[in-house]
Amino acid sequence: MRPTFTREQWPHMSVEPWWATSPRVKQTNPTCSCSLYRNHYSPIPAAPPPPAMERLRLAVSHRAALPLPTPHNHLRHRRHLHLQPSPNSLSLSLPISPQLSPAPRRHLPPLLASASASQVASPSQSPKPAAAPASEAGGAKLIPLLVSLAVGLAVRFLAPRPPEVTPQAWQLLSIFLTTIAGLVLGPLPVGAWAFLGLTATVATRTLPFTAAFGAFTNEVIWLIVISFFFARGFVKTGLGDRVATYFVKWLGGSTLGLSYGLTISEAFIAPAMPSTTARAGGVFLPIVKSLSLSAGSKPNDPSARKLGAYLVQSQLQASGNSSALFLTAAAQNLLCLKLAEEIGVKIASPWIYWLKVASLPAIVSLLATPYLLYKIFPPEIKDTPDAPAIAAQKLKNMGPVTKSEWVMVATMILAVSLWISGDAIGVSSVVAAMIGLSILLLLGVLNWEDCLNEKSAWDTLAWFAILVGMAGQLTNLGIVSWMSNCVAKVLQSFSLSWPAAFGVLQASYFFIHYLFASQTAHVGALYSAFLAMHLAAGVPAVLSALALTYNSNLFGALTHYSSGQSAVYYGAGYVDLPDVFKLGFATAAINAVIWGVVATFWWKFLGLY
Repeated sequence: MRPTFTREQWPHMSVEPWWATSPRVKQTNPTCSCSLYRNHYSPIPAAPPPPAMERLRLAVSHRAALPLPTPHNHLRHRRHLHLQPSPNSLSLSLPISPQLSPAPRRHLPPLLASASASQVASPSQSPKPAAAPASEAGGAKLIPLLVSLAVGLAVRFLAPRPPEVTPQAWQLLSIFLTTIAGLVLGPLPVGAWAFLGLTATVATRTLPFTAAFGAFTNEVIWLIVISFFFARGFVKTGLGDRVATYFVKWLGGSTLGLSYGLTISEAFIAPAMPSTTARAGGVFLPIVKSLSLSAGSKPNDPSARKLGAYLVQSQLQASGNSSALFLTAAAQNLLCLKLAEEIGVKIASPWIYWLKVASLPAIVSLLATPYLLYKIFPPEIKDTPDAPAIAAQKLKNMGPVTKSEWVMVATMILAVSLWISGDAIGVSSVVAAMIGLSILLLLGVLNWEDCLNEKSAWDTLAWFAILVGMAGQLTNLGIVSWMSNCVAKVLQSFSLSWPAAFGVLQASYFFIHYLFASQTAHVGALYSAFLAMHLAAGVPAVLSALALTYNSNLFGALTHYSSGQSAVYYGAGYVDLPDVFKLGFATAAINAVIWGVVATFWWKFLGLY
């Protein structure tokens, strides 16, 4: 039985007849107000509704109105009554109540939902209209285009070519610098601009077609592409959400404990989910937003500092250490080792050796980051006693572990095991990833449509292969060695020892990232050159390669544009832009101190120098 209400109980209700407010009538005749068919017939005086009809209108008025087509959206001005969601739905907007109350027509997503970050909306905001289609006459941005071209043309025709550099190498360098300038300035999307650079190398006969496209068969690049599909599997099955929710249940009694729970859970799933951006947008940001909203901390609002701002920044700043802890935790790690191998720096048993070298400084920094941010960027809410109960209810609603989640767990255990022991049994990392993806496809955890829809994976394949191919050809043609020798001579002129040169080069590599909007783009553009500079300055080879790689993870939180995860967390609307820059620099300094002190002794103990 639906409840009925009297006019005294709901004095704000419209007194129009129920049939005059019907959405179907409004759609048929938008100008209708209180008389039916007003535009087609003579006006008929509106008689008071009979009591029975009025009771019927009151009985059904709490039901949601039918959706109206877009041209009549201006008529959706009346408030309708909705029943509150049942306790099992865990709505974030209002406390659960058995009573009726006016509510927005659109219900909020469940707490701790594993939706993508872009789908998690604030309950105080109405749904945004669809974006207007882009102009067909968009094309390249003129000023960034001209500046990018000017960089390469100046090198090619104005700068004197050193005698030890061949004309082919000098011309490739000019095209490469134009490509890098375009990545920074953005005249076109990254993939499109990289393709223009590739076209220039072939059209000008700087490189033959096979050499220009040679990097598209690079094993590391395909390993990175497959890692995107693994990340999609974590999100699709809800496994990442379940793991993170368990840590919230165990450690979420206080704000600091809640931050540690999220941080440790990310480190726990990082080696099997090799995309920091996917972890941020697909798993952790929805959880952070749900917990923040349930505590009354709203984005783009003064209440953001209650809880949301701290959790967002803590998770972002700690994610760099999670990515640095494991070789397979981030795409750029794999690329760095591949580029180092091309220069002659090869690491045996890379997965185990990487973990051994990174373990102590990364774990210390990982555990210190939430506490230090708690002191320098404190939340207003210190205790979150309801978070464990909410997480427990969420786990209850999720039900038992599904078959797809078990398959995902087993596949990731197999993949990580092969990554660890692959060298001993003759299975390369990319083959291990291919086996894992094949299992997910065969057992239906992923389908080919999921892989095709992972546009970021195919986009990365395109522009990443182009950059890696250009960087490899620059090494083969002697440009990298020429640049490193020039830098080495400058450093020697200052009589710098190799530890001092190491510090200068590492700091330069780190802070140059203010010019880049992608960690992988930075690595593809500068890693080889900086590694060669380290070697020319006398820095031990393995130390140089690994330190640059760890830095490639740590600078991902410098700004709101410095990485994919930074853009995801900043887009949540909890942290103001000045705070992003201040906290990014402060945390970078903290990481430099922790890694500098801890790693100095740890790496000496391991014999890296």
